Amino acid sequence: MTADAHTNTDTEDIEEFRTSVRAILDREIASRIDEWEAAGAFDAHELFPRLAQHGLLGLGYSPEDGGEGAPLEYQMVLAEELARCSAAGVSMAINVQMHMATPSLARFGTPELKEAYLRPALRGEQVAAIAVTEPDSGSDVAGLSTHAHRDGDDWVITGQKIFITNGAQADWFCMLVRTSDEGGHRGMSQIIVPRDTPGFEVVRVLDKLGNRSSDTVELRLENARVPVSNTIGTPGRGFQQQMQQFVIERLSACFSAAGSAGQALQRTREYLQTRTVFGAPLATRQYPVFRLTELSAQLDLLRALNEKMCRKLNAGEDITREATVGKLTAGRLLREVADAAVQYHGGLGYMEENWTSRFYRDSRLISIGGGADEVMLQVLAKLDGYDL
Repeated sequence: MTADAHTNTDTEDIEEFRTSVRAILDREIASRIDEWEAAGAFDAHELFPRLAQHGLLGLGYSPEDGGEGAPLEYQMVLAEELARCSAAGVSMAINVQMHMATPSLARFGTPELKEAYLRPALRGEQVAAIAVTEPDSGSDVAGLSTHAHRDGDDWVITGQKIFITNGAQADWFCMLVRTSDEGGHRGMSQIIVPRDTPGFEVVRVLDKLGNRSSDTVELRLENARVPVSNTIGTPGRGFQQQMQQFVIERLSACFSAAGSAGQALQRTREYLQTRTVFGAPLATRQYPVFRLTELSAQLDLLRALNEKMCRKLNAGEDITREATVGKLTAGRLLREVADAAVQYHGGLGYMEENWTSRFYRDSRLISIGGGADEVMLQVLAKLDGYDL
């Protein structure tokens, strides 16, 4: 399943892959998601190796790094099929492993770092997390204050990180740290911080509104010593590297949102056929039908953008603008779909026993995580030449 073998991605191959992935996810995730949601966590060290056995964690990575070298369309299919499992928390945890904690390592890491951290992550033997957000700097990455000073061959790191997905289970963290006294976006570095580093601790597991099957934590570092050789890429270029990593994260969010929205619209359409109001099915009422049709049309546009991003990124082209537009659009669309799903299911839609309740909670995160809607607008405004 290498990129060279799929310069023109074969639709038949992709659909065969979809069938295979659906069976794997039904067995490994869908059958257990209710249990994990109730527990507020799943065992990533158990699940990830099972997924890795089928090559799912390394789809987009080169065979030289232990990946599958698959075109991006395969990752899009995986995201869509994960959506069928109604497992947004687990899906997010998998996306962190595949698209948030490891892209910079794959692109800029030394062979030694890749051998120690990337290859085990793609095999599912190690769980990875991305640590950027801080209590006083959310989407404003340039304002982060976690800092490191060099002491011989070590970085000595002090600071806090928050809202860290996979943090309770992660074996290592791709952490953005300020490594010089320069302000703003200058002087940052991406550093791999192993979980067992002295001076590093998980302070608490956070209780979330949605995505409850994945763990999210707060971290603290107090004079935590990490080898300078754990620096990903060039010291001082961490902000720029993280911005590139954010593009992949936002692309992944677009894939997931399209899958989730499509599944929710289909299930809601099916319900309209069976729900009778004032003597006729809701599917005969113009307003709900038009509203779902409108949302379906918007979903078609998002899917077309996703396909465009696949083509461009497979060709090595920059997708910063498309990923930013997609992330903004996907977040807003998913929120509207979730609201419509609850509304048209009526009182049943508000019940915890129905799928709509979890979907409504889970859908809200996409407009916050990986850069809030307002940050997406700021990025686009700057790309359009505005001086903000």
